[in-house]
Amino acid sequence: MTVEFTLPPALEAHEPPEARGRTRDGVRLLVSRRATGEISHHAFRDLPSLLDPGDVLVVNTSSTLPAAVRLDRISVHFSTPVPGGDDKLWTVELRRLTGKTSSPYSGGRSGEWIPMPGGVTLTLVERHASGEPGHRRVSDRLWRARLSTDVVPYLRRHGTPIRYGYVRRDWPAAAYQTVFAHDRAAGSAEMPSAARPFTPELVTRLVSRGVHIAPITLHTGVASPEAHEPPYAERYEVPGPTAALVEHVRSRGGRVIAVGTTSVRALETSVDGSGRVRASAGWTDHVVTPERGVQAVDGLLTGLHEPRSSHLMMLTALAGPDLLAATYEAALAERYLWHEFGDVNLLLPG
Repeated sequence: MTVEFTLPPALEAHEPPEARGRTRDGVRLLVSRRATGEISHHAFRDLPSLLDPGDVLVVNTSSTLPAAVRLDRISVHFSTPVPGGDDKLWTVELRRLTGKTSSPYSGGRSGEWIPMPGGVTLTLVERHASGEPGHRRVSDRLWRARLSTDVVPYLRRHGTPIRYGYVRRDWPAAAYQTVFAHDRAAGSAEMPSAARPFTPELVTRLVSRGVHIAPITLHTGVASPEAHEPPYAERYEVPGPTAALVEHVRSRGGRVIAVGTTSVRALETSVDGSGRVRASAGWTDHVVTPERGVQAVDGLLTGLHEPRSSHLMMLTALAGPDLLAATYEAALAERYLWHEFGDVNLLLPG
């Protein structure tokens, strides 16, 4: 069960807030409290006053690749390396170009090769499949494909950040990086956008208040907002110091606030059989649902998600269906903005 609503096009953020005359931390912040059901409205720069000394914010350090390569009629979106493959074998999405927008393209055939800029070729190997043996789900939009050169250096030369139709023009790569992004952790096809409103000055204010900042890394794949598919396997790492800090904060009664659904996914993947967060790394296909619940996370700072998005299952697990429905009703009524350049929602336990 998840919240149902219709998103008016007028509430889609078409450009970064800086292009609307605001700073990154000048976006709006909608706060929802599980214990009381209270919903309140703030500017994002108010965040330090909404957290308590001893809380920990868990942030994703993955930086965003220029993961789209546009051809004459299609665009290739590079998503993630194939687990166990090499630097040339990736999962990709093919999208049909129509003017300044694109839509999923279900064509292609195994063995087909696509000429790419720079004199390289992309060979479609097979349709992407996920799930357990006997319950495999074959995607009609994703391919396993081999580029004739290493993918990441190629994207740095020929790629551009992925954007969808609601963003009306290209923006430079810097617009798709967060303050926490580390170049050594390059690998996200799309920006872990919940952290975009943070600025160095705001981080300083948080630390001065006694709020801890702890890093994880999870490299996001392509979301393809038309698909509404559950996320598939993505690379992640929860370092030992982060796991230790999360456990220390929990033992002292502090709150673990994940910045973005990616941070929730990494932390929940790292919970061991005794309910403790441990250092771990690899690939995760963990999906947080209301039935599965959460063990490591008390709150979540996240963007506003599309109707039928799988992310709403995670939000339902954290907030409960009634509070989540009230939150999205308030966001629509107060004309909050959606998507990666939009406003933000903070779900707190109390």
